[in-house]
Amino acid sequence: MAIVCLSDFEAYAKKYLPKIAWDYIAAGADDCTTRDENIVAYKRIRFRPRMLRDVSVMDIRAKILGSEISFPVGIAPTGFHQLAWPDGEKSTARAARAMNTCYIASTYSTCTLEEISAAAPGGLRWFQLYIHRNRAASQQLVQRAEALGFQGLVLTADLPYTGKRRDDVRNGFRLPPHMKVKNLERAFEVCKMSLLDPSVTWNDIYWLRSLTRLPIIIKGILTREDAELAVRHGVQGIIVSNHGGRQLDEGPATIDALVEVVEAVRGRVEVYVDGGIRKGSDVLKALALGAKCVFIGRPALWGLAYKGEEGLRDVLRILQDEFRLSMALAGCASVSEIGPHLVQFSKL
Repeated sequence: MAIVCLSDFEAYAKKYLPKIAWDYIAAGADDCTTRDENIVAYKRIRFRPRMLRDVSVMDIRAKILGSEISFPVGIAPTGFHQLAWPDGEKSTARAARAMNTCYIASTYSTCTLEEISAAAPGGLRWFQLYIHRNRAASQQLVQRAEALGFQGLVLTADLPYTGKRRDDVRNGFRLPPHMKVKNLERAFEVCKMSLLDPSVTWNDIYWLRSLTRLPIIIKGILTREDAELAVRHGVQGIIVSNHGGRQLDEGPATIDALVEVVEAVRGRVEVYVDGGIRKGSDVLKALALGAKCVFIGRPALWGLAYKGEEGLRDVLRILQDEFRLSMALAGCASVSEIGPHLVQFSKL
């Protein structure tokens, strides 16, 4: 079949992945309301395109925390990439480097940080952290990531406990015996997640800052109140995220929460968004509403399921081409020209 858009990769992955792996990747919490709303919310935003603007030369590059990327789409942290492709996160790292963008490696990777780093030397990588009850294990992970050249630390804030994902419960989801959570092999048993520390508070950001010189980005913020607290506690970035709708169901779609967070932050830290991005025009909408960059989760796994590194490069390339085209048709020749004047919320 011809692969021309991200939903084609989704259809391929659904057809060819084992059901238990597909269900894990696709899962949302409870009724999956938030998971689905993440996508639907983009359709309520309409463009206000400008005409007769010189778009013969396009500049789609962006900067995140001082690092230039080829276009404002990175790869969000997701676990267990070997469920989608045998080389797992090594292929993800290679694809990100090839496309000159940022890859956030998950604590729950099926490759070690060392393997990820060696697979794509020189690539822009951040490390996503869950704080576990065993603080020494978390501290060691942070320091390993910094020593290996990871350039940012992403603290996921929305998972004191794991949301209820019904298909995973029905399937009794566990990793296949040949796969391991490599960075925590001796530290916990997969899928009970019982070693996650539910007592984590804002004060633990000070603890993280004492461990590392890396910039700290906090992921999972959905309200102005928490955006204010993030700034007050000295983080360098915020990822507006609801964990792909996998945690608390019936929270806001991330593109809707983005507006509130951007207003609260007032440019003091960089703001990014994930969840529901399926087209290049979605990227343009997110940037118009104040995001510096978007991150894709499930689509990266669909690309891996299709053809590993090559498939993920295809996903990124399609998004890149669609973003460039949407920008041009909206009358923007460079990312710096994108702003709130470009969009309006539909009354439908």
